[in-house]
Amino acid sequence: MNEVTNHEEWNNPKPNIPVFKVDPVMVLIFGILTCGLYLIYWNIKAAEVMNAVTGKEVISSPVAILAGCCMPINLYYYWVAGKEALPKIYELTGQPQKDESVLLLVLGFFFPMVSAMIIQGDINKLYN
Repeated sequence: MNEVTNHEEWNNPKPNIPVFKVDPVMVLIFGILTCGLYLIYWNIKAAEVMNAVTGKEVISSPVAILAGCCMPINLYYYWVAGKEALPKIYELTGQPQKDESVLLLVLGFFFPMVSAMIIQGDINKLYN
């Protein structure tokens, strides 16, 4: 009988996808409390999940780090997430396909934490 010692492997329905389940409201709260510094960490962890879901490097680590500090890279991050990663997440979770790249781009320009909340909400559906 095989005993599973790593809780993440046992709890994760898709073992090759890293577990990053955070309440979207907490992304907003942590982002505001840290003046956006939390979004650097969030970008890195969300990029890991999106890269694992798509099976290729859609968003590299340097882009994820710089997206937390630099506005044009931030917009690129949300555009790519909406164009390439979220459709694959919708496919895996059985949701209807939709293109949210323009919404994420516009919200990323004015309210980047709200874009992060939308993406985190879709990532969380992977673990339900």
